[in-house]
Amino acid sequence: MAILPLVLSPDPRLKEISKPVKQVDDDLRAFMDDMLETMRTCDGLGLAAIQVGRPVRILVMDIARGSQRYDPDAYDETATDPLFLVNPEIIEQSDELFTFDEGCLSFPGQFAAVKRPKRVKVKYLDYHGKQRELEAEGLAAVCVQHEIDHLNGITFVDHVSRMKRDLILRRMKKRERYEDTAS
Repeated sequence: MAILPLVLSPDPRLKEISKPVKQVDDDLRAFMDDMLETMRTCDGLGLAAIQVGRPVRILVMDIARGSQRYDPDAYDETATDPLFLVNPEIIEQSDELFTFDEGCLSFPGQFAAVKRPKRVKVKYLDYHGKQRELEAEGLAAVCVQHEIDHLNGITFVDHVSRMKRDLILRRMKKRERYEDTAS
C-alpha cells in the first residue's frame, strides 16, 4: 500500500464533481486500500478520492479507528471497521439535525460547527462491487455526508457562515503561501 498526497484547500480540484465508477476491479481495490492507508496515516475518519487527486465517486471511512479528538474514552487502537463506498448516494435522511464540530484532511487544523441530518441511508457498491445500503446515525452520518459532499464539489466550509468560511479560507491561503516560500 502507498500513502497518497493530499489535495489541500484552496486547490480548485476540491470543487470538482466526481465521476461515477463503472466497474470495481483489482486496480480500484488497490486504490481504495491506498486511500484507507492514507486516511489512517493522517488520523482521519473518512477520505474522498478527490482529496487524493482522483475525481471518481469513491470514499473510505473508518470511524472505529478515527481520530482521538472525537471520543478519546471510546478510542480503541485495535478496532477496525473500514467501509469502502463506491458511487454512494443518499436515499433517505432525517428531518432531525445534528451539529458537529467538523474538520477535514484537506483543511488541516481548521474546524467548524456544521448542521446535518442526524440519520441517513446510503446506497453504494462495496469493496467487491456488490450493491449495499448503509443506515448511519450521529458521527457515522456526519462522516458519510461530509465525504459525499466532497464527491459533489462541496466542502464543510460551504455549510458555515460566510464570515467563518472566509476566515478558514484566508488561513488556508496563508498556509499555502507560507509553504510555497518555505520550499
